[in-house]
Amino acid sequence: MTAAHRDEDADPESGPVVIVDGDVTWNFDRRFLTSNWTCIWGRGCKGILDAPAEHLDQGCCSIGAEMADADEAMTISALAATLDADLFEHRNAVDGDDVFSDSTRTNTKVVDGACIFLNRPGFAGGQGCALHLAALRAGESPTGWKPSVCWQLPLKVDWVLSADGTETATVRGWERRDWGDEGATMHWCCTEGPEAYIGDRPVVESLADELTTLVGHEVYVTLRRRLR
Repeated sequence: MTAAHRDEDADPESGPVVIVDGDVTWNFDRRFLTSNWTCIWGRGCKGILDAPAEHLDQGCCSIGAEMADADEAMTISALAATLDADLFEHRNAVDGDDVFSDSTRTNTKVVDGACIFLNRPGFAGGQGCALHLAALRAGESPTGWKPSVCWQLPLKVDWVLSADGTETATVRGWERRDWGDEGATMHWCCTEGPEAYIGDRPVVESLADELTTLVGHEVYVTLRRRLR
């Protein structure tokens, strides 16, 4: 462990896991990362509408995905252009604004009450995110295909920039307040009730790919060792 990459847990039993990696200090929420939360999309997920809607199987796709920046919008557009109709149920909804809600290209289009990429139940190519399905078909990680806000859920990173130029990044579970205005009317938030805490592995293992993409391989390996 180098001076630029060290562990600094104040409370190794219940406090956050603290890993300093160069100019970034990572604070990991030990409780959430060691919990058995798991995504229950298609297995009783109530969605993010103002009433429970398990029958829709929309999960958190009832609103268009927000792009992180123009580069991400360009990537999503390019990937969408490669999707065949057998994997992309709403390909015909692509128009002059591409897969986006308007010319600002900040959000994906909503089609019939959900994201344009969401294949509905009964679709022959498989229900769920068309980008996710395409990534699996290509033998690649969905984190390289889906909008970052989609693959990061339910992980949330809070960044704080210090006056000296260093940053503190807190990795925790997504909460109702993180949805913004939509969070106030949501009937259910999957991390706040017991329904989704039924996984057979801790989050640090089940979301290994997502965590590695967020924090880098070396930091993830250190985190995994500390939470073993």
